[in-house]
This record gives sequence, C-alpha cells and structure tokens, in this order.
Amino acid sequence: MTKYIFTTGGVVSSVGKGIVSASLGMLLEARGLRIAMMKMDPYINVDPGTMNPYEHGEVFVTDDGAETDLDLGHYERFTSAKLSQKSNATTGAVYNTVIQKERRGEFLGKTVQVIPHITDEIKARIRSLTAEEEPVDVAIIEIGGTVGDIESLPFLEALRQYRLDVGPENCCCVHVTLVPFIDASGELKTKPTQHSVRALRDIGLQPDIIVCRTGKHSLAKEQRQKIALFCNVTNDAIINAEDISPLYAIPLNFKRQALDDIALRILGLGAPESDLAEWTAMVDRLQAADATAHIAAVGKYVGHDDAYKSINEAFVHAGIHNDCKVRLTWVDSEKLEQGADISKALEKFDGILVGPGFGSRGIEGKIAAAQYARENKVPYFGICLGMQIAVIELARHKAGLKGAASTEFVPETPHPVISLLSEQRGVKDMGGTMRLGQYRCELREGTRARAAYGADVIYERHRHRYEFNNEYLDALTAAGMVVSGVHPKGDHDLVEIIELKDHPWFCAGQFHPEFKSKPLRPQPLFRDFVGAALRYREKRD
Repeated sequence: MTKYIFTTGGVVSSVGKGIVSASLGMLLEARGLRIAMMKMDPYINVDPGTMNPYEHGEVFVTDDGAETDLDLGHYERFTSAKLSQKSNATTGAVYNTVIQKERRGEFLGKTVQVIPHITDEIKARIRSLTAEEEPVDVAIIEIGGTVGDIESLPFLEALRQYRLDVGPENCCCVHVTLVPFIDASGELKTKPTQHSVRALRDIGLQPDIIVCRTGKHSLAKEQRQKIALFCNVTNDAIINAEDISPLYAIPLNFKRQALDDIALRILGLGAPESDLAEWTAMVDRLQAADATAHIAAVGKYVGHDDAYKSINEAFVHAGIHNDCKVRLTWVDSEKLEQGADISKALEKFDGILVGPGFGSRGIEGKIAAAQYARENKVPYFGICLGMQIAVIELARHKAGLKGAASTEFVPETPHPVISLLSEQRGVKDMGGTMRLGQYRCELREGTRARAAYGADVIYERHRHRYEFNNEYLDALTAAGMVVSGVHPKGDHDLVEIIELKDHPWFCAGQFHPEFKSKPLRPQPLFRDFVGAALRYREKRD
C-alpha cells in the first residue's frame, strides 16, 4: 500500500516546503523507494500559466504539457519522480472541475458544498497521483500557503479526511516553520512555531516531524526539547533547517539528522541504507570550483530571481560539469533599448544569454544584445524567445530584410520571420493553449547541437505560440544561419534549433532546455555554452 507524506507550512509563506519535500523525496529514493510528488496551491488561478512572473515566479512545464508551480522544478532536479498533469492542483482547477460536474448534473440536484464535494475532489486528485501502472511506495503531497490562511483550509481538511481514509499509520505529516532570531534578545524564538502547530492541530492534523527554518542560526538542545514538548513531537523529529549553500547540500544536512529514518519509522517502512557518494561528490565539486564564468542574462524580469529559477539552476549544473561557478548577471533589456552603451554593458562578460519572455517590452534591447554577440564572436545562447530574437537580428542585419520582426510584436511587419503557429490561429483563451510539453526534435549531423547531445533524436519541452517562418528559410540560410534541429510536422518541419557558421559558439533553441537539467546530469546545451564561455574568457585573458 502507498504511504503518504504531507508537507505543510507555518508562520510565513516561502518557508522552504518545496525544498524540504524535494530533499526528503531524494533521500527516500536513494534508499530504493519509488516516490510520487504533488503540489497543491491555494490560489484561484486554474494554473500559473497566465500569471506574471513577478507575481509567482517561473512556470514549470512537464513532459505532458502541464503549466505548473516552480516547486515541481525542485522535485525534478532532486528526484526521478515522474511529474505530469496530476502533479499540480490549484483551488481554481479543483473548483472548475466540481462546477463542470454540477453543470452536467452529476450531483443529482444536491447542494454543492466545500464539504464533501470540494474535499472529495481534492482527495480524488491525491488518489489519482498513485493510480499509475508502476506502484508507488511513498507519495509526497505539499500544500502551498500557510496554515491559518482561509485559502488553504479545504486542502488541509481534505488531508485530515484522507488520513482517516487510508489509516493514520500510513501517513506522516511534516510541518515546516520559521523560528526567527530576535536581535534585541539575541536568541531564536520558538513561540511562532508553537502557535503554528496549534493552528494545524485545531484543523485536526498533528505534525509528526517539524522542520525549523532558523536562518543562519542553529537550534540548541534546549530549544529542540521545548518545541518537542509543546508541539507533541519526539525530540529527534525536530529538524534544524538552517540556511545552507549550495542548495544541493540541503539533503545531506537532513541526512545527518536522520530525517529519512524518522519518516520511515513513522510510516512503518523498511528500506536499505542509502549511498549518497555520488551526490556528496557533486556537492564537493561545486564547492571546490575556483574558476568563474561570467554570463550576461538579458531579460526584463531582472528584479525577481524566481522568474528564471530553472535557468539559474541549469547554470549551476553546467558549472559543476565544467568545474567552475557561473555568475549570472541580469541585464535589463529595456535599458539597452533606451540608449545604454551596448559595448560598455556587455564587454565584461564571457557569454550572453537571451532567455524566454512574452510581450514587446525590451525586445529591441534583446536584439541589440544578439547583434553584439554575433559581431563580437561572444558565445550566445538563446532560449525560446531568445531563438526568435537571434533570427530577427540576423534577418535585419545580415539578410537585408529591413523591418523584420515577429508578428507577436509587429503584426504588420513587412518581413514576419517569426509568425504565429498555425494551430494557434483563432485561439482566444490564454491559459493552457500554447504549444506545451515535450516534442521530438531531429538533430542534423555535423552541427553543434548534434555534438552536444550525442544523439540524432532528442525530446525537449516547449511553451510558445510563435515559430520560425519557413518562407524565409533560404534567405536566412544564405546569410549564415544553420538549422541544426527540426520537429517533423506533416507538410513542413518546425525549426527547433539554429546555429551560426563562423562563430565560436552561437546556438539557440525554440524549446526550454532548462526544465530537464539536473545536478548529476547537466543539460547538454547549458553545459557546452558554459564551456565555450570559459574558452572565450581564456582567450581574452
């Protein structure tokens, strides 16, 4: 029978529930257990696909095309759990399903209420998570938000019921709280954690493990005992989660405190001891790196790191492989298009990244950055919009197509080198209607992409509405563009990857390679881009 771990949070939001869940999943997998993971978010949006990255951070995309919370990225980077549409649920999605059932008459005229109808739908989604062909030993369910929020109540009530449905002996509740350090008194304060646990118990859930975020400080023995006493938890189940860098050292910290042993004991599971030698070596290699690659990331969401979370982490992974640290500096593309000196802004960097994005704001600044990289032989990496930017720049300045643009930004452009996907024409709903999920890409021999992947066919994840316009293929090929990857599609191939001749490293893909990068298996294009940046740095020095 599948066992369940419920991860909840208290005191403040963004307390680290996702990392705790991912780390615990990694530790359990290392002991031979098969896991499934799920994030439940209390906001009313059906999914985060239409949300501003400043509001919610990046939208993570799964193989089957789900637009999900960024915590699923942590799940994939730390574990091998198979994530899908089933792995993320929001209040909006739950209510939307229940309302559709009501409209179809499935409730036979009954009054539709939060209990039992909404909670039943939440429980049904948890059950469906483990209803796969391959059995799951442990399912880890993370509840977004904070205990005490009105929005989270239906999910927590559903967990209370689910615990009774499957038996308390098959469930483990992990509660993540903030233990703040008060400068005036010079000590950590446990009272917020006590109040948070009391709020959880009022709902009917008793935590089995409490993970305490303590910032730069560590819990003393007396503080652990105090939390255990007042929260009705065993002393060893009080886990200290001080701030640790790098991120991938966090599971090792939890392992030292036997978090996995405690969870297995509570769930009544036996498992062989783990071998974390490879993971430990990876962390050691990251910490020992002394070289640095300086990358300019040109974009418009420069004030919010979570807007590009997976890209940041993919560069960490690429740095591990290249025995270096990657210092990513976000350059505001709007400032570049408002007259900033492009050479002064970019000359100190070893590589230039133009990443994903939507809307016309900052586009000309990104085009200027791509032109600078091409003309000055600086390694360039384009992701999604970054590929389209490279195409537009080449069309304007090498192919002589004056005014070339994407119809997304300039609908009446004389040269629509980037245009709307045929299946997107007539689409009005914005949420969940893009080209989403994993698609086949065939790589051509003798190209940089083929060498990077070491394969002739790859699968990468997409999230876009616009594509390369094949009417301009001959003109751009004559200007030096190499199409190195295509997706076969009936009467024509979709251009997926482009490169440039006579350039040390210039590569751009229509997909999002960052979503499939892992610390033990860096994404090939990120890996090779960082390697090219290091070579460029050595050549300059």
